[in-house]
Amino acid sequence: MRVLLVDDHFVVREGVRRLLGSVAGIDLVEAENGEAALQILRRNPIDVIILDLNLQGVGGLELLRRILDGNPKARVIIFSMHAEPMYAARALRVGAKGYVSKGAGADELITAVKRVTEGGRYVEREIAEQMVFNQISGDTDPLRQLSPRETEILRLLGEGKNMSEIAGLLGVAYKTVANTCTMMKSKLGISRTADLIRLALETRSA
Repeated sequence: MRVLLVDDHFVVREGVRRLLGSVAGIDLVEAENGEAALQILRRNPIDVIILDLNLQGVGGLELLRRILDGNPKARVIIFSMHAEPMYAARALRVGAKGYVSKGAGADELITAVKRVTEGGRYVEREIAEQMVFNQISGDTDPLRQLSPRETEILRLLGEGKNMSEIAGLLGVAYKTVANTCTMMKSKLGISRTADLIRLALETRSA
């Protein structure tokens, strides 16, 4: 089984390499950014992709979308610092097959890889429980109203990118990014771009 790990932190990659190295039959391939990951996927058959959300440049959700555009059957597990259910829900809506936080026990990631390899889905137990309770209680989060593209733009704003830079990274027109920001402000009930950037910073540090 060939697994591709996409994470821009060497320490994380080393830890996952040691963890999965204990599982027989896993051949781990590593990429430190989205472009490197896409190049690997174009050249090599990959069974499962473990993908960080907070990549520099092209973020995890945008990379997930691009991977699935090229191969709708790709099996992707999001491995993120974010343990909040809203991040898992967004990733699953985009098309991820699994979600595990970096704070989870080692067995969670191994279980996710095995389950997804077999064609199933897996969400870290604690996050899955929170998602169920939130659904039962009707708990809503305004950020859940955002589309995957809007979420990606919000993340890039939180990294300090301006609209021109975001347009370049996403390969769209400046006007498209500006119009998307306007729609985001309407959805989130804020009026100023400065407030949108503040929210982006808060979300990034959450």
